[in-house]
Amino acid sequence: MPPVTTGQTTVSLMVEIPEALHLSMQDYLDTHEMWSQERMMQAALSLFLMQNGVNQAQVNSLYLDSLFGCAA
Repeated sequence: MPPVTTGQTTVSLMVEIPEALHLSMQDYLDTHEMWSQERMMQAALSLFLMQNGVNQAQVNSLYLDSLFGCAA
């Protein structure tokens, strides 16, 4: 998996996901040109952290940036 942006530093992640999730993700990405795998993963991870009590400005900012297309 390509690097996930964390402000000025990036960290590469390699994860295994169920095939059904991967196929659904690919279907979504195929029909939404403005989204990338990296942007989707950043949005999903940051939203998960926000919903589970992580209240850090950097995490909140990453979520909003990925949601509104401001992130690279």
